[in-house]
Amino acid sequence: MRFARFKRGLCLKTVDSCFQDLKDSRLVEETFTVDEVADMLDGLQTVVHSEVESELINTTYTNVLLLRQLFSQAEKWYLRLQTDVSDLENRELLEQVAEFEKSEFTSSNKKPSTDLTKPKLAPLNEGGSELLNKTVAHLQEENEKLKARLRTIETQATAALDEKVKLEKSLRDLQVIQGDQKDITELEDKVAALKCQFEKTLNDATENQKSLEDNLVTTKHDLLKVQDQLSTAQKELEKKFQQTAAYRNMKEILSKKNEQIKELRKKLAKYEPED
Repeated sequence: MRFARFKRGLCLKTVDSCFQDLKDSRLVEETFTVDEVADMLDGLQTVVHSEVESELINTTYTNVLLLRQLFSQAEKWYLRLQTDVSDLENRELLEQVAEFEKSEFTSSNKKPSTDLTKPKLAPLNEGGSELLNKTVAHLQEENEKLKARLRTIETQATAALDEKVKLEKSLRDLQVIQGDQKDITELEDKVAALKCQFEKTLNDATENQKSLEDNLVTTKHDLLKVQDQLSTAQKELEKKFQQTAAYRNMKEILSKKNEQIKELRKKLAKYEPED
């Protein structure tokens, strides 16, 4: 209000000086014609119009700069301001402003009016926006908590991925071992079938000695083939399971089977001719 009052006073003084200049420079005679008076008034109008227009433009630009400062502070604190242009022409509000100006500047021993006793807003640059500051601080704290929680979740996700990779590797290893165990089972089934075949042959040897002698050579060849298969399978298993405990177990099993085959040979030798 003081700044606006000062600028208004300067504008009025400028207008008064325009009239005074006209009086001092042109009103030097006692009588003037109509054309001379019209010419003087036109010149005065031009000067006053230019001064008033310049002052109004300056006032408008000054108000814009003032509002820019307020809006910049509001933007800094994330405030949303709303304006009502209709209040700028509210006669009641304008009269209240005039009364405030009159009581503020016309009397040196002024008393505080009812409007002055109302609570005032503290300036933003002096810590007046305490609630907003607390809100911003709270949001920043929540943001830090969320960031920490995100880092924790990322760490957990990384650990879960590593664990998943380990489990997949263990599953592949288990599948390989199960495949190897399947091969061992098939070989054991073959050996068991061969054992059953030999036992049947021995049981029938007493009654079918001649037939057994005729087929003995063929059986020996089959036995050699089986032994060759067992030897080949044993070498393959030794290569495949040389790093596992299953290799040692299988080796013991094959050793036992070989002992059984040797015993079977001894038993079969009883049925061969003396020559």
